[in-house]
Amino acid sequence: MQQRQLELAVGLFIVIGIAALGFLALQVSGLGFQDARRQTYTVTAEFNNVAGLTERAKVSIAGVTVGQVTSIRLDPLSARAIVEMAIDKEVDYLTTDSIAGIKTSGVLGEQYISISVGGAPDVLEEGGKIRDTQSAVVLEDLIGKFMTGAGSKE
Repeated sequence: MQQRQLELAVGLFIVIGIAALGFLALQVSGLGFQDARRQTYTVTAEFNNVAGLTERAKVSIAGVTVGQVTSIRLDPLSARAIVEMAIDKEVDYLTTDSIAGIKTSGVLGEQYISISVGGAPDVLEEGGKIRDTQSAVVLEDLIGKFMTGAGSKE
């Protein structure tokens, strides 16, 4: 009888451990248990280089996550990347002169979009476009410029 209780306790411990690992994997991947009924509106921005930005990447204002990237596609006419973002409805103060930049979490971390809100009186509506953007800084390009001396002032 005592052997059976021990086996049940070990089995329960393993099942809880597997469930915890599955939960952590979902949280790290960004899939999580997010509320599907969350109200959002769509905003787009064009970038010269998205350098590793992926769908489901976070969109933040002042370090606070306010949305996520829903799609990235290439505009065949301008050869620029068009990034579509779902922004929370509560964030109803994105102005037409806001600036979107692609940033990196840490030195080798994930890419995300940081938005700096402007001061214009007009706000972006559903389907609005952020016109002022800052493309991603590519670490390999910076290292190449440093190594070849292309960044010197001569």
